[in-house]
Amino acid sequence: MCLKDHEIVELFFERSEQAITEPILKYGAAIKNVASNILKNPQDMEECQSDTYLQVWNRIPPTRPNHLGAYVCRIARNVCLKRYHANTAEKRNSHYDVALEELEATIPSLSTVESDYDAKELTEYLNSFLKELGREDRYLFMRRYWYGDGVSEIARNLDISAHTASVRLFRLRQKLQTYLQKEGMIL
Repeated sequence: MCLKDHEIVELFFERSEQAITEPILKYGAAIKNVASNILKNPQDMEECQSDTYLQVWNRIPPTRPNHLGAYVCRIARNVCLKRYHANTAEKRNSHYDVALEELEATIPSLSTVESDYDAKELTEYLNSFLKELGREDRYLFMRRYWYGDGVSEIARNLDISAHTASVRLFRLRQKLQTYLQKEGMIL
């Protein structure tokens, strides 16, 4: 029987060894999926999964996440992206590059002195934008740009054609760009 998120977090605060096994049982498949969508090397995927659990152990406490699954997946994604960027520093040709390049024209560059503030502000705008979307569009957007799923895979899960998924993603990027312009983000 899987423990609830708040029970697992309490295990971390108690520094119980069970605090490591419970997230693996409950979120291991999701973390593996995130890693496999970003990285293609099985050894890198395995190392990033281990690094994810280590970072979760080191961050809880003091952090007390409300949504442990999202928290763990975010850490996994960041660990995998760091490895991905290290592996592909000189070459640009992977499937994940394609997903990131799709958003490149939509989201402003944050390479300024105020980048920390801008990143937090952008995060708030993205969260608001996602809340306005319907369930299917939010799923489509998140699976493509957060989890890095391929368009064909997302289309299969939604029981739509890959072309329809691509068109909807294009329209979602346009809608996001319009939303960010309306909110005053410099593009």
